[in-house]
Amino acid sequence: MADETLWPLPKFYFKVTFSDLGEIACQEVSGLDVEAQVIEYRHGNSKEFSTIKMPGIKKYSNITLKKGVFKDDKKFWQWFNKIQMNTFERETVTISLLDESNTPAMSWSIKNAWPTKVTGTDFKSDGNEVAVETLEIAHEGITLVEK
Repeated sequence: MADETLWPLPKFYFKVTFSDLGEIACQEVSGLDVEAQVIEYRHGNSKEFSTIKMPGIKKYSNITLKKGVFKDDKKFWQWFNKIQMNTFERETVTISLLDESNTPAMSWSIKNAWPTKVTGTDFKSDGNEVAVETLEIAHEGITLVEK
């Protein structure tokens, strides 16, 4: 019997689900990263001529989603247009890496996400690419979902 953990999962089989908008078929997802800011400190009576480094506040990057443009599909734009002065609709976004049986092998939960930027497709008269729009979302944390 072959070990199921022998090969890494391919990154092309994934799904993106929003708490209110539902599942949206995306072409690309990027920005799933977190870093701990470094606090450098040196107390006054230290004999060392260097600082001590300690972990500080966690910092999350914005997440970028890219998807194909479909006729009458305005979900990204409608969500973005709900932003008004200090009023916006937050979503929980789940990004799942799927296995061969369409079951989430790993999932990341993005809390309190809201759109910061929507970019429509570019146009090129001699191109033959698919029209793609981009959504950038800010959020307040990424957690790996435990099974």
